[in-house]
Amino acid sequence: MNHPPIQLPRLAALARQAVPKLLEGVVAPLAVFYAALTVLGLKGALAAAVGYVYLGLIYRLVRRIRIPATMILAAIAITARAAVGFWTGSWVIYFIQPELGTICISMAFLASVRFNRPLVQKLTLDYIHLPSAVLRHERVRRFFARITLLWAFVLLANSTVSIWLALHESLGTFMLLRTSAVAVMSGLAITFSIFAFKRLLHRLHIAHA
Repeated sequence: MNHPPIQLPRLAALARQAVPKLLEGVVAPLAVFYAALTVLGLKGALAAAVGYVYLGLIYRLVRRIRIPATMILAAIAITARAAVGFWTGSWVIYFIQPELGTICISMAFLASVRFNRPLVQKLTLDYIHLPSAVLRHERVRRFFARITLLWAFVLLANSTVSIWLALHESLGTFMLLRTSAVAVMSGLAITFSIFAFKRLLHRLHIAHA
C-alpha cells in the first residue's frame, strides 16, 4: 500500500476551532435561556432563545460573513421548538424535542453499520482526505464500523439521560446535570475516537512501511 503520509490536524488546532463554536452554539443559548427565565418567565426565555439565534444571523448578514447551512437549520428548528413551547407552556416539551431527533440520528448511525456504510467514515472524509487504498483496508473498515457504533450509543445515552432528567428534575437541575453529563460523555467519546484513529494510522504505517 503506497500512499502519501496522512496528516491529522493537531488537537490544539481542533480545539481552537471547536471551542468558540461550542460556546456560541451550546453554552450561550442555554445561558441566555436560563437568565431570561429567571427574569421574564418561560415565554420570555423562549423568546430570548429565539432572539439570540436570529441576532447571530443578523450579525453575520451585516458583517457579510458566510452563514453556515447548519445555523440556518438551527434557526428553523429553534423557531419550531419555541412555537411548541409557547403553545404547550412546558419547558419539558421544549427540551425533549431535539432529543427525539438525536435518537433518530443514533438509529441512522446503527443502520449505516448494518448496511456497511458507517456514517463516521463519511463525516471523517469531510475533514480529512484518506486514500482509497486506506479506506479499503480491513482494519480501517472495522475501525469506522466500531466507532460508528460507539457514537450511536453515545448519542442514545445522551438523549436518554436528558429525557429522564427533564421528566424527573427541576429546570435548574436539568440544565446543570444535562449539560455536564453530555459534555463528559461526548468529550470522552471524542478523545477516544481521535486517539484510536491516530493509533490505527500509526499501525497501518508500520505494517506497510
